[in-house]
Amino acid sequence: MAKLVFGLNQSLDGYVDHTAFAPGPKVFRHFIEHARGLAGSLYGRRMYETMRYWDEESHEWTAAEQEFAEAWRSQPKWVVSRTLTSVGPNATLISDNLEAMAKKLKAEITGEIEVAGPELAKSLTDLGLIDEYQLYLHPFVVGQGKPFFAGPRPPLRHLSSDLIDDNVIKLTYVPA
Repeated sequence: MAKLVFGLNQSLDGYVDHTAFAPGPKVFRHFIEHARGLAGSLYGRRMYETMRYWDEESHEWTAAEQEFAEAWRSQPKWVVSRTLTSVGPNATLISDNLEAMAKKLKAEITGEIEVAGPELAKSLTDLGLIDEYQLYLHPFVVGQGKPFFAGPRPPLRHLSSDLIDDNVIKLTYVPA
């Protein structure tokens, strides 16, 4: 049975702004290994469109960026959208009945499925389907952007805290 895990980089003031700060080398290495271990990713439209960057090769990428792209491309992706009509390689479009599809993925797949996108995570939280929350807390205050929790924070129980590098802490919670 799969576990649905919502995790994103977050500023100290609770925003998931991918342009305000970027992971350093140790954190990026962590995400390469994390991507390699995933059973797949379940994306909201906006997050999927951001991550599509990794579908195309770039001669400007570092070796680490190339490793991440290969790990990301190799895993299955499910994209939840009512507006997209197609998705890229190794991706499946989900345009209706999110609850049934998420339950099917959990039942048929073994391992961790990353949930990416605050609004998608809110929908899955409201359905009681998120098994774990991973907040990668960065020492930045951005003052605006998209909040990690798209609605009221659900009741959570702290599971662990892991120092990823000198500045980034991974906080893991499960529903209370």
